[in-house]
Amino acid sequence: MIAIYLSPIYLLLNLYILRWAYLWMGTCHSILRTLGFRLIFAVIYVLLSTSLLTGFLIKNPKSLHRMLKITGNYFLGIFLYTLVIILLADFGRILLKYVFHASWIHSRTAFTVTGAICALLILLLSACGIFHAKYIKTTSYDVIINKTIPERTSMKVVLLADTHFGYNAGVLHARELVRKINKQKPDLVCIAGDIFDNEYDAIRNPEKLEQTLRGIKSTYGVYACWGNHDLNEPILAGFTFKHKKEDSKQLKDPRMKLFLQNSNIQLLEDEAVLIDNSFYVVGRKDASLIEKIEEKRKTPAQLTQKLDKDKTIIVIDHQPKELQDIADTGVDLDLCGHTHDGQTFPGNFTVKFLWENPCGYLQKGSMHNIVTSGSGVWGPAMRVGTDSEICTINLTFSNS
Repeated sequence: MIAIYLSPIYLLLNLYILRWAYLWMGTCHSILRTLGFRLIFAVIYVLLSTSLLTGFLIKNPKSLHRMLKITGNYFLGIFLYTLVIILLADFGRILLKYVFHASWIHSRTAFTVTGAICALLILLLSACGIFHAKYIKTTSYDVIINKTIPERTSMKVVLLADTHFGYNAGVLHARELVRKINKQKPDLVCIAGDIFDNEYDAIRNPEKLEQTLRGIKSTYGVYACWGNHDLNEPILAGFTFKHKKEDSKQLKDPRMKLFLQNSNIQLLEDEAVLIDNSFYVVGRKDASLIEKIEEKRKTPAQLTQKLDKDKTIIVIDHQPKELQDIADTGVDLDLCGHTHDGQTFPGNFTVKFLWENPCGYLQKGSMHNIVTSGSGVWGPAMRVGTDSEICTINLTFSNS
């Protein structure tokens, strides 16, 4: 279990942050150096830094469990940027002291000012990241498909993914999503997985959320596939715990499937549906999910072998994998999510080395692949350097 092995490192990093916080606060005012204040500060910090663990362990009462889980998600993001900024400041201090031999580095004023700048940066980055995650951007793509649809020269598709409904997102977020989607007046809505966030019971009011999602309006309906987080699975700070083979079936929560049915969202699990006798929508099982629940998924060739390749084929696949294989089967549009575009800096740079198309548009032969950065967040409840979004895809059929 990686989370257990990393826990000593997490403890040491928090002690490192706490040490510098004490040193800086001690230069600001004498009251901040008193034993009473330091004890109170330490208790508060310990409660916040261990909320990831306590939220994982404490299941009842549910109100306390929810509060700890939400606190842990917010703290995780704040901790990451606190650590990065303090490490950079400490590295600068060492550089100035031992390389440039700056005499002023020993000044109390310099230390106080530097600490204040670090605290301000942490506050600004965290606040901006938290509020920015709530704003849903609309990203547009224009795609030409060299096929025909009877009585249509164009079609508007809205893509969304990674809503992660649970502790970080609920009814309010869904209302804004529905408002943004309906504003586009879509012909088709596709949801590319990770609708849930590893825990169905994390949704505060599932009935209200279902009612909200039923408000999505489109000509041909709403279709979805599962993502790797659409199951009930213990998760701690982003790390999942291995389960016994006999428990694999318990990971699938029938309430999730029923939730989609009640939300008027048609789930496609390695299935293709012919819409209006004009075009296909194909939904794939997730590559990671099937390993956990011990199922198999069809290859792109198996999924499309019985389809009329003269008709437009749209695939919804949570992870942007097997792009060439999908393109070789005659698929026209491949819609994905999963990557979050890295979600928080510097993840938005490192994610580029992990995926052929980490976010945005890529063409493979005659197939168009679009990966959305997602409309929700996972883990740290913030976005820095990336956007929460829905994608509007304006399809034009060139042979119409």
